[in-house]
Amino acid sequence: MSEIIETDVAIVGAGPVGLFAVFELGMLKLNSVLIDALSEVGGQCTALYPEKPIYDIPGHPAIEAGELIGRLEAQIAPFPAPRLLGRRVEKLSGTSGDFTLETDHGDIVRAKAVILAAGAGAFGPNRPPLEGLAAYEASGAVQYYVRRREDLRGKRVVIAGGGDSAVDWALALRGIAASIQVVHRRAKFRAAPESANQLDAAAARGEVEMVIPYQLHALRGANGELEAVEVADLDGGVRALEADVLLPFFGLSMDLGPIASWGLALERHHLSVAPATCETSVPGVFAIGDVATYAGKLKLILQGFSEAAMAAHAIHPIVRPGEALHFEYSTSKGVPG
Repeated sequence: MSEIIETDVAIVGAGPVGLFAVFELGMLKLNSVLIDALSEVGGQCTALYPEKPIYDIPGHPAIEAGELIGRLEAQIAPFPAPRLLGRRVEKLSGTSGDFTLETDHGDIVRAKAVILAAGAGAFGPNRPPLEGLAAYEASGAVQYYVRRREDLRGKRVVIAGGGDSAVDWALALRGIAASIQVVHRRAKFRAAPESANQLDAAAARGEVEMVIPYQLHALRGANGELEAVEVADLDGGVRALEADVLLPFFGLSMDLGPIASWGLALERHHLSVAPATCETSVPGVFAIGDVATYAGKLKLILQGFSEAAMAAHAIHPIVRPGEALHFEYSTSKGVPG
């Protein structure tokens, strides 16, 4: 059912950075509304890897992505922010201090400023070009995201890819999967060095088998039930790996969707922003998190958290013109009632 909402700030994207923006705005006594195309908050953390541990969140030596989202929700609980989930923002019009956003469900949001925390945009997996792939996807024999590790208990798992996701899941599924084979076209992985070292050590202990240098060639099975994954070496030699599940991790395709048509300056499918404020080329519209880019940008959740704070402070004079903002630490001001 469509709604008409008036707020100080419209936040497009309810991933971890968008959620934290609710907190930073709330600490400045600014209201906000969350809009996301997914049916639940958390972005990729919820949709792609809720059980994957994250190691670079300050104060948490390790925290699962799903738990991080739960803690962020608890943190923003004092600041009621309406949520329009399962809705995509189709149109943005107006100027700084007076924007109107329209969703594909007919909702209208009027806001004085806008924060785009759209992450990778409308993300989807890069699929391997294998015959009959759709049938195996439908049965769950080919999966691009791991929602629950327990679903793979006792399964023969083949992981394809050379990035962080491939390495992290190979390590995370030890002791759960019956067997783990990692297929990559070369010995060097594009993953965090420590994780790659852990994978080498796991292979040396026989916990993981490295299938290198190979690449995916074909799927063998019937009626969506996987029996083996065929891989080919650089000379065309084919080998069959017995498998129940294939996890191809070849990255996500990024699609900004309607955002790309809003007249914002773009750089390689990302939104260019001013580093000090995270304001885009359109005054009053800000971008934070993975969707934003500037010199020195790091695609880390913790940097997105910092950007949320900077954007909130830059937005205050737009929403409260003429009102002085005296910076205070949260330890002294507490959470506003």
